[in-house]
Amino acid sequence: MSVQRLMVICAHPDDEVLGCGGLVCRLVDEGWSAARVIMTRGVEGRHEAGSGEARAAQESLAREMAAAGEVLGFSRTYQLDHPDNRMDTVGRMDLARSLTPLLAEVEPSLVLTQHPGDYNWDHTRTFDAVMMAARANPPDVHPTEIRTFEVPSSTERAWQSADRAFHPNIWVDISASLEAKKEALRCYASEMRSFPHPRSPEAVEHLARCRGAEVGLGAAEAFHLVRRII
Repeated sequence: MSVQRLMVICAHPDDEVLGCGGLVCRLVDEGWSAARVIMTRGVEGRHEAGSGEARAAQESLAREMAAAGEVLGFSRTYQLDHPDNRMDTVGRMDLARSLTPLLAEVEPSLVLTQHPGDYNWDHTRTFDAVMMAARANPPDVHPTEIRTFEVPSSTERAWQSADRAFHPNIWVDISASLEAKKEALRCYASEMRSFPHPRSPEAVEHLARCRGAEVGLGAAEAFHLVRRII
């Protein structure tokens, strides 16, 4: 039986853990191969772009990202160099083309990515790039399934109008992988905050318990199915 391949495509280091770390760990335990694409190097929303302070923070964040990846079981990581919190300054086609060769190399059957209604505009740009790069356009490689995930501190802070809010239609049991998700979050020490900030291990567990309770599970991650080809 061939190995199933997953690719997580997100804007910033830590989005992959916040949004789908439990599912990644679960699928890797089930024999899947998992790759991640991080569109930016992060931190430039808090530091002057290109400054020595920003570069030092990015180097530290890269080490945290590597540690979190080991916890969850990512076998491949691709980190691109699009401008953090300024992806709206890059052409949509350029963003999509940066993903095309990576999709061709990994050939994922499942892609997980950002919700387009998020508060952070880098998330919206990432979603748009995925939809272009992963379009079903034979003979190009394309995944058979695309889902979006929620990112605490971004998804819930967006305007919750009917057309922008996150409306999950898939719930995944992560009862067995919740502790691994929290461990991976703690690897991102520079990105975590103290409870009750939504980007804290405690708040992330509360969200997982809430999502689980919605469907009778101890803990869950929620997703919105964008496309499935059967």
